[in-house]
Amino acid sequence: MGKTPHLDISRRERQIMLVIYEHGPSTAQDVLDRLPEPPSYSAVRTMLRLLEEKGYLGHHQDGPRYVYAAIQPREQASGLALQQVVRTFFDNSTEQAMAALLSLDPKELSDSTLTRLQALIDHARQEGH
Repeated sequence: MGKTPHLDISRRERQIMLVIYEHGPSTAQDVLDRLPEPPSYSAVRTMLRLLEEKGYLGHHQDGPRYVYAAIQPREQASGLALQQVVRTFFDNSTEQAMAALLSLDPKELSDSTLTRLQALIDHARQEGH
């Protein structure tokens, strides 16, 4: 089993993870080609190495190139990131985080979205008791 990822990653590292989640295993050049306002090639290689040290990526060698892939499924990584946000910005309060999300743009909350959210809340209530 891989090590638990560090939760502290930079905006650029998140962009790199998004590239790899969307496009699958990638070389440094693949990542560089897909980044908005890309840094230098050596900066991308350094960030890939850091993401590997932090437990987000693994690599295998394909000839002279390293091919990087996510170690954890996107859903698991997003859950860890969300835990960090809730701890950091909402004093570890799920209620405060949910209230903030619901107030971002109420027009985006269609009846079907609200119904699905209510079903998730009902399920959580059943699981908790």
